[in-house]
Amino acid sequence: MPRWSMILVVACLLIAGPVWADASASQAAAPPFEETDDEFYDPFDEGSEDLYGDEGEAMDSVADPIAGFNRAMFSFNDKLYFWVLKPVASGYRVILPTPVRVSIKNFFFNLLMPVRLVNCLLQGKGRAAEGEFGRFVTNSTAGMLGFLNPAKDYPHLNPPEEDLGQTLGHYGVDNGFYIVWPVFGPSTLRDTVGSFGDWALNPFSFMKLVNVDSKALTSDTTNVAVYTTRTVNDTSFRIGDYEALKNAALDPYEAFRNAYIQNRDSKIAE
Repeated sequence: MPRWSMILVVACLLIAGPVWADASASQAAAPPFEETDDEFYDPFDEGSEDLYGDEGEAMDSVADPIAGFNRAMFSFNDKLYFWVLKPVASGYRVILPTPVRVSIKNFFFNLLMPVRLVNCLLQGKGRAAEGEFGRFVTNSTAGMLGFLNPAKDYPHLNPPEEDLGQTLGHYGVDNGFYIVWPVFGPSTLRDTVGSFGDWALNPFSFMKLVNVDSKALTSDTTNVAVYTTRTVNDTSFRIGDYEALKNAALDPYEAFRNAYIQNRDSKIAE
């Protein structure tokens, strides 16, 4: 994990310490999560389907021994969404028309091919690996470096997305326990470990925007710029989704936890 990520996590933990303590103390007395008007779409959660389906099953599938910490981080991310991410993404959506934002999304997705390809191979999914490589070649050439997505018209070039967390689950590694990271959102111990491997396969992890003698723009700076741009761009398509799901839940924390686990289980089963 890059140095800036570790510094960010430590800073967030220090900031959230009082919130965590307060959340832990109030759990036995009252519902620990206060409703707010908005949310965290969860730009950090790539899927939230079937949010309210069979919550009991999801709760039984993963332990949550650090619920106090997780609720504090959920609250932190929730405020980050409403106070920072949503306003920025809303302005971004006004400035950039939809075709431009779609092209940016396509570009990032195309360059992340190594993560998906390697995990297809690790799972022994040869046809999916061929599809990933074929999609990359098609979109990088006919798709003008990936800004366009002509491969979408060919089903065999659109295999399910794979990551190392799914690969570990494919081989029977258990979720471990549930954890919510500041900024990065919901995860499990297994998926957190997997994210380190995915980071190592991510081309953006080793790029520099500008190579200058002053080193003002390092690879860490590039990571922050790329992650921020991708997150804002993705969120610009989903404004309102998080709010609707959160406001419909009796306990948003539990609803999003269960949705995350169900979504990950469904991806591993594909």
